[in-house]
Amino acid sequence: MVAKTTPTKTAVIIGGTGLIGSALVSQIETYSQYARAKSLTRRRVITQGKVETICVNFSDPDSYAEHVHGDVLFSCMGTTKKQAGSIAAQRLVDVDYQLEVAGLAAKNGVRHYCLVSSSGADASSRNDYMKMKGDLEAAVTALPFERVSIFQPSLLVGPRPEFRFAELVGEPILSLITKIPSLQKYRPIPGAQVAQKMLETSLLDETGLRVFKLDEIF
Repeated sequence: MVAKTTPTKTAVIIGGTGLIGSALVSQIETYSQYARAKSLTRRRVITQGKVETICVNFSDPDSYAEHVHGDVLFSCMGTTKKQAGSIAAQRLVDVDYQLEVAGLAAKNGVRHYCLVSSSGADASSRNDYMKMKGDLEAAVTALPFERVSIFQPSLLVGPRPEFRFAELVGEPILSLITKIPSLQKYRPIPGAQVAQKMLETSLLDETGLRVFKLDEIF
C-alpha cells in the first residue's frame, strides 16, 4: 500500500554519483511523493530540480551532520579495492563512511534506511568484500530505525563513470551461465532497476527489517 501521494517526503542519498545512486538521483525527479532530496557526495557535481547536491568530507561527520535529516536515507556508496588502493581503504568507504551516516540518520530521526548490499553478504565470510557487506548489514540493523530495507543484487550492469574490465568481461559470461535454472539467482541486474525497486519500496507503509534478494529486486 502506498503511504503518501502528496509531495512531502525528503530523501538523503549517499553514493549518488555511482551506478545505482546516479540512477536513483535521476529517477526521484519523477516521483511526485518526494518534495526534495539531498545528495551528499565526495566530489562536486551539478544537479537540477528537486535534488540538491552537497559536497562533504565523510571523514568529518560533524561537518555534514546537519544535512542528514529526512524521511529516508538511501545508502548506495561503494568502491573497489583497485579504486581505493587497499582493502583497508575500501572498507573505509564500504563500511565506515556508510555506518557513520546511518548512525547520524538514526540519531536525527530518519525513519527508513535503504541499503545497497550484495548477494552473498556474510559477516563470517573469508572473502573481504562479502565480509564488508555482511559487517555493514549487521551494524545498521542494530540501529534504532523504524524500518530497514536491504537490497542484495548480484553483478550490476549499466553505464559507469569509470571502466571496470572485470565487469566488462564477466557480464556476458555470467549472463550465459545463469540461463541454467539453478544459477539464475546470480544473473546480472541493471543498476537502474535496483534504484527503481528502492524508490518503490520507500513508498510502502511498512516497519521492521526486510532483505530483498535478487529475484525480489527483479
